Amino acid sequence: MTTGELADAVIAFDLDGTLVDTAPDLVRALNETLDLEGLPHAKLATVRHLVGQGARRLIERATELASANFSGERLDQLTAAFIEFYRADIAGASAPFPGVTDALDQLAALGAKFSVCTNKRTDLSQQLLDALNLSGRFSAVVGADAVTNRKPHPEHYRAAVERAGGTVRRSVMVGDTTADVAAARAAGAPVIVVRFGYCDGGADSLGADVVLDRYSDLAPICRRLLTAHS
Repeated sequence: MTTGELADAVIAFDLDGTLVDTAPDLVRALNETLDLEGLPHAKLATVRHLVGQGARRLIERATELASANFSGERLDQLTAAFIEFYRADIAGASAPFPGVTDALDQLAALGAKFSVCTNKRTDLSQQLLDALNLSGRFSAVVGADAVTNRKPHPEHYRAAVERAGGTVRRSVMVGDTTADVAAARAAGAPVIVVRFGYCDGGADSLGADVVLDRYSDLAPICRRLLTAHS
């Protein structure tokens, strides 16, 4: 039986832009996909602000920026191609953000469990975590395909917490976008936004309880938020 101050707590993390800096591999796969249509390549800085709503929406937004419009059928085909390009070398240039593993160690020592709540597909999320030797740290990995309503819907957040063996009342969301904040807020949970993520707006303007500058501060912040919401 798990013991410790946070033994009944679940910390739910977004994946891309929160736990792992995946943008270099996403832009590589995206540009291989754009090549199929002879479209100009997207820049890394641009892609960082397009991530967070799933692969199909990433393709849709990137092609719109290139002034190209495709039918729904063709977007589906391009999305499938993107997924295969991405899967082929999913962690070639991706890495956990600095301090992630130490922060997980600190929270685990307090008894907390972890889940992943991401709009990435569950199989791709699991493959990425496996490649980075992070899978064993998470009690649940819940992608957009594993729920009826994905983030920003609260169902996604609740599922990520409950499948890790927790309750929303004793949980915290850690993310980087408006979808993360909205899902946690609607579920009634406190939320932390990382300043260094793929934020689709200024981190300070997203309405989180805390904006996190460095992972070394995560454990004490989670303790404080959970105490305040208990």
